[in-house]
Amino acid sequence: MSAGRNVEQQIALQQRPPSLAMPSMAQRPRPEPGFLPLHGGFRDHFVTTPEAKYRCESCRLVLCNPRQTECGHRFCENCITDLLSKPNPVCPADLEPLFEDKIFRDVCCNREIMALKIYCRSEKNGCKEQMILQQVMDHLEVCPYFEVPCPLGKCKEKMMRKDMSEHLNRKCKHREITCEFCNHKMALTELQKHKDTVCPAFPVACPNHCSFSSILRSELSSHQHDCPKAQVTCSFIRYGCSFKGLNQEMREHESSFASEHLRMMAVRNTTLEAKVEDVKSELMERYKVLPSLSSRLAEVETQYEEMREKNRQLEQKLVSMQMLMSTHSEKLLEVEMELRELRPLRAMREEVEALRGSVENMRSIVSSLDSGRVGSSSGSHTLGSLEQQLSRHDDMMSVHDIRLAEMDLKLQVLETASFNGTLIWKIRDYKRRKQEAVASKTLSLYSQPFYTGYFGYKMCARIYLNGDGMGKGTHLSLFFVVMLGEYDALLPWPFKQKVTLMLMDQGPARKHLGDAFKPDPNSSSFRRPTGEMNIASGCPLFVAQTVLENGTYIKDDTIFIKVTVDTSDLPDP
Repeated sequence: MSAGRNVEQQIALQQRPPSLAMPSMAQRPRPEPGFLPLHGGFRDHFVTTPEAKYRCESCRLVLCNPRQTECGHRFCENCITDLLSKPNPVCPADLEPLFEDKIFRDVCCNREIMALKIYCRSEKNGCKEQMILQQVMDHLEVCPYFEVPCPLGKCKEKMMRKDMSEHLNRKCKHREITCEFCNHKMALTELQKHKDTVCPAFPVACPNHCSFSSILRSELSSHQHDCPKAQVTCSFIRYGCSFKGLNQEMREHESSFASEHLRMMAVRNTTLEAKVEDVKSELMERYKVLPSLSSRLAEVETQYEEMREKNRQLEQKLVSMQMLMSTHSEKLLEVEMELRELRPLRAMREEVEALRGSVENMRSIVSSLDSGRVGSSSGSHTLGSLEQQLSRHDDMMSVHDIRLAEMDLKLQVLETASFNGTLIWKIRDYKRRKQEAVASKTLSLYSQPFYTGYFGYKMCARIYLNGDGMGKGTHLSLFFVVMLGEYDALLPWPFKQKVTLMLMDQGPARKHLGDAFKPDPNSSSFRRPTGEMNIASGCPLFVAQTVLENGTYIKDDTIFIKVTVDTSDLPDP
């Protein structure tokens, strides 16, 4: 019933058993990483050549997750998936047609294959161990010949497990080592850079090439103050002295130029005193106008606060107006669409009422003629003509009644339709509908249509209360359907939006059950519809009936289904 898709993630709040990885199946089993081949069957070196019955009819390798067809042939899980993805798939062994719901998991065959003996997958590295296929991952966890990556994140090397200790102690370039100068621990690749740049205990040469040839890096800064060959500037440079020289020359300069330094200080002091007086005069002048400036500043601050308050009020009004306009726009669009549907309905109602009146008039005329008829031929002819017209009007009224009922149904669907990509489906009379499904009277139910927007994709949900395919009789099956819409010519295809299916928990815990997937772009289920709707795609094993009926998912004989389609990245049509 359903087509293929790629499972993105499970959002179920309660674990469920895995299902087949068929195009219509909801999720893949989760084997240990590296155990199953990426495609096709097992390529391991078997101790004894496996029997033909254990080989896939497609890839001819030993079966991986075997699936058996209706015609009795076995295929790998990936191989049968590839075959079913083709149009009109047939069995390559006998060319019999393949049907997805007639293919089942061969548990017995899988158990026998898991018991076949193989050589260790590290045989090429020297391992001589033999084990059954089921135990291969347990063995590889301890196999000394199995290649494993270095546990140090930056090291990308792989080596056999038995060589790991030597690698970490001697060969790994990223192993931890201690600096012999400062005892700081770091990776071996960082040791030389540490010594050359930041190690505080590493001996370095004086940059001035003085008699101290080796100085600790942490003491180099203090050494610069005492280094006899360090270039220094006279401390009276701020007063005008421009002398520069070595440390050993500075003492002689300070003693011989002491009087000159004092003269510079006196001149500088006199200049500063004159500037201070000028600043005092300027401050006194400014102090006189300070009161008027203060009052003006207070006025400006008051006006500023008033303007801020007015601006805040205007912003609030603007936001309110924008929200109101947005609400009105949405309501206007809804009203326009409703009016577009209601106009022909009103005209049809008026036409039906007119026809009803005409029919009643004719009935009264026929009744009067029938009561006053005296057997004349002209009266009989008139009565026959009127009866024919009455019959014609009855037929026309029946046609209009049917059209009126269709328009009423269409209006009802329009009133309950959602245009934001979310469907809330209320299913009443669960027990009765479940019994009808068990009795094969009504196998499935369709929800009302919903849309990703007023001009977006048209979709619906389909539910099997007694299950479909692998879930029949044990599970509730839920599917997603892309329908033929009025604006499909303006939308991008195939359909690529993420879909979330959910069973709502009506209890206080709100432990909803759900599953999410991204559509398979190669599946016909998500291409542009050519008929009324595409093939459904979803979860045959959506929820076990025992979980559904023993929990708080059913209340007042009613369940709720929620379907959400991601519309965040949809372009405008």
